[in-house]
Amino acid sequence: MNRDNMRAQAFTAHATWDLVIIGGGATGVGIAIDAAARGYRTLLAEQHDFGKGTSSRSTKLVHGGVRYLAQGNISLVTEALRERGLLRQNAPHLVHDLAFVVPSYRWWEAPYYGLGLKAYSLLAGKLRFGPTQFLSQAEVVRRIPTIKRAGLRGGVVYSDGQFDDARLLINMVTTAAEQGATLLNYARVTAIHKSAAGHASGVEIEDRETGESIAVTARAVINATGPFCDDLRKLADPSSTNMISPSQGIHLVFARSFLPGNHAIMVPRTADGRVMFAIPWHGHTLVGTTDVPIQDTPLEPLATETEIDFILETAGRYFERQPTRANVLSMFAGIRPLVKAANQKSTAALSRDHTIHVDSSGLITITGGKWTTYRNMAEDCVNQAAERAELAKRPCTTRELPIHGHQANAEQFGNLAMYGADAPAIRALADSHSVLAELLHPDLPSIAAEVVWAARNEMARTVEDVLARRTRALFLNARAAMSMAPRVAELLASELNRDANWQRDEVEAFEMLAAGYLP
Repeated sequence: MNRDNMRAQAFTAHATWDLVIIGGGATGVGIAIDAAARGYRTLLAEQHDFGKGTSSRSTKLVHGGVRYLAQGNISLVTEALRERGLLRQNAPHLVHDLAFVVPSYRWWEAPYYGLGLKAYSLLAGKLRFGPTQFLSQAEVVRRIPTIKRAGLRGGVVYSDGQFDDARLLINMVTTAAEQGATLLNYARVTAIHKSAAGHASGVEIEDRETGESIAVTARAVINATGPFCDDLRKLADPSSTNMISPSQGIHLVFARSFLPGNHAIMVPRTADGRVMFAIPWHGHTLVGTTDVPIQDTPLEPLATETEIDFILETAGRYFERQPTRANVLSMFAGIRPLVKAANQKSTAALSRDHTIHVDSSGLITITGGKWTTYRNMAEDCVNQAAERAELAKRPCTTRELPIHGHQANAEQFGNLAMYGADAPAIRALADSHSVLAELLHPDLPSIAAEVVWAARNEMARTVEDVLARRTRALFLNARAAMSMAPRVAELLASELNRDANWQRDEVEAFEMLAAGYLP
């Protein structure tokens, strides 16, 4: 998967595209996979890098949503649990079972939450994960050795799914390309063209690397830009009113010593009414998330002091060792594109159901939803877009479509397991030159060969692309990622034919970015 080839396809094709998709997150890329798999001519444009926004900033869970069950949203939970099972089936190298312990400190908590979690498991039907069981106090401590023991009565264990969000997205981009889609990162849509009838009929795309622009025509234009969808709707029709009520959530990352086993902790209800998780992830402990209504939707959201304090305080109620700011290795913020509701009191109460809206301009906007349900969202959107564009009716084929890298028992590849079927090729690359087998930092498992692979095969263009999304260094240990930046810039410069000035600028830009990942 090469950006120069993708750019040539996008900038030299003169025929009309069936679908032009704007937005390279899980929803947009999922739509590209579905559309291309049906045989529709598909072009996707992403203004930054794939997954720069919300899709790389999740809690790393493929789940039905326990708290949506408590809200009575059975249909959303059932849909998400079905999609959870399909994701494990189609991307086993990145999606796996994870056992969650719900500790009980009051007599009624274990039976109350246990019955709900048993119902949660049953809703998954044949695609259910592990069993739900009641635990004694001793069994909770055995599974979570660092749990706060004062007042602990017991708990409940249930199973859900875990994944690496950005890695799955990159594999999805490759899957879409393999199905025949053209996808271009660093390609900003600057205008939406309309037909004589006033309907969206194409877009103007600017290549942010060269400054060159091109107008492309399309039978349908799809807005899958998540938190930024209202800005794009106003580009098509300045009179559009906002659909989105954005909410920010943050996560803090600590050393593995805070959660040394292979079980996660689920807190059913925090002070702000959310569920909070502490999960083992890539040899670290990830804790989150918050839910704070926000007015702006920056491309790089930052954690607030209040959010940091909230997670530290809440985590301290469940760990024997109180985490502090000094323990934070990295932190990241993401924006949820929640659909507005009348008389809403808080964003935590808004549904995560997806919405498909067609403006008077003919622009099709899909927003809301969850990472877990991206495939079903894409199927709904392509069905509607194909009907509106009067495309030949073709069935969705993604329920059983393997995601690129599909590999059972990927753990055999060790630190390269997240690459699945690509891992042997990366290992061979490392073996071909000893310097490519070297670790980029002693505290993280990434090797130099991964940078070369990302540039050659995954359309990585910047140090940030590599350290934030192709590897997860920035999200795991921001200080270590800063130390890795010069070597990554050097490797990328060699692959992309960049000079020393480019390397210097890239390192400086990344250091400024990474500073926002530390408290």
